[in-house]
Amino acid sequence: MMHSGAGTASMPVEWGFHLPMTDESLTVQRCMAEDHELLRQIKQGDTERFREVIDRYQQHVGRIVRRRVPADHVEELVHDVFVRAYSGLTQFSEKVSLDHWLAGIAVRTCYDFWRMQRRREIPVSNLAEDHHRWIERVLSPQSEETFRDEVKHREAQEVLAWALDQLSPENRAVVTLVHLDGYSVREAAALLGWSVVNVKVRSHRARQALRKILSGSLRGEHHETTE
Repeated sequence: MMHSGAGTASMPVEWGFHLPMTDESLTVQRCMAEDHELLRQIKQGDTERFREVIDRYQQHVGRIVRRRVPADHVEELVHDVFVRAYSGLTQFSEKVSLDHWLAGIAVRTCYDFWRMQRRREIPVSNLAEDHHRWIERVLSPQSEETFRDEVKHREAQEVLAWALDQLSPENRAVVTLVHLDGYSVREAAALLGWSVVNVKVRSHRARQALRKILSGSLRGEHHETTE
């Protein structure tokens, strides 16, 4: 039994007890280390190895892009993401993981895509009865988690595609990240490269704009935001 007191030697700090790292944590750290070493070699001139970055993260980038743009533009934008990544390798910081860095580029690439598009004018009359029932449900008071559960329904996907087309590119980007994907305001700001304050204000305005569009559709009105 150990006793406290002046004559008892204190336990060296380096002998302190630590919870063991999980296999998942070790895997993440190992992958980050491998990615960082790979990027260092590419920066030093072994540019052919960038193909390994594409092979590792093409599906990851594809999932992000696929949620944000029409299917016939996905392949083109995924290609653009990796072109931007290659061109911006000098800006990569080893404080972040490669998958997170690529996610930010993917989000901003999709945002730029919508900035270049002319908004489609889709008549409210195109919305079916099922769509209107979903809109009534989603406009009722509810939590963010309930809202995200609701948008998984088929009719929700169709209504959201219509409603998001009515939003400005900025509002669309924030609604998708914060209210649909569930990112925090701080995380969304990091991905977009905007200030936290900007995203926080935009998040509130964007949610209001989306609700205005959805509620207007029930009355047969058309709203278009320009913020």
